Amino acid sequence: MQLSSCSGARYSRGAQSALPPPGHTMTPNGTPLHRARAVFKYALEWVEFFGLAVVAVATALAMWEEVALMWNNGRVTLTDLLLMFLFLEVLTMIAQYFKSGQLPVRFPLYIGMVALARYLILDLKELNELRMLAVSGAILLLAIGVLVIRYGHVRYPYNEDRDTPPKKPYVRE
Repeated sequence: MQLSSCSGARYSRGAQSALPPPGHTMTPNGTPLHRARAVFKYALEWVEFFGLAVVAVATALAMWEEVALMWNNGRVTLTDLLLMFLFLEVLTMIAQYFKSGQLPVRFPLYIGMVALARYLILDLKELNELRMLAVSGAILLLAIGVLVIRYGHVRYPYNEDRDTPPKKPYVRE
């Protein structure tokens, strides 16, 4: 009888070395619980895929509308460019997730920094000094957060990154 763990690795009952570590829960293949977990995981993957596809299409449409608006206005402003960068960051984040199955924490931080910079530029005349300093401080904190994360990736790489040499120094893709 083959047993499998929740992670999908297969273990045989006969060999002691192939047994899972103590405290590891196992369910036999074919049990209702095992099938339910597989169906649930499959359904979540499809919901995730559909949700990311909707976000990607909506971002591309918003980007197209912004380009049309710039074309109709006959000029490009700094706020238009920052909005385009926001759209590109969202698309890059989705592409990175589809490429690697992982979503680096840095991308939402980048999006937050650009969004706050855009807010600062758009509402500069209406902002009082305290609010302007608060928004600038928030951008600075996000930038420090990115630096801390980058330092952590270089100084304390993930286990799977230790075996392969980096393509570019200090860059984790």
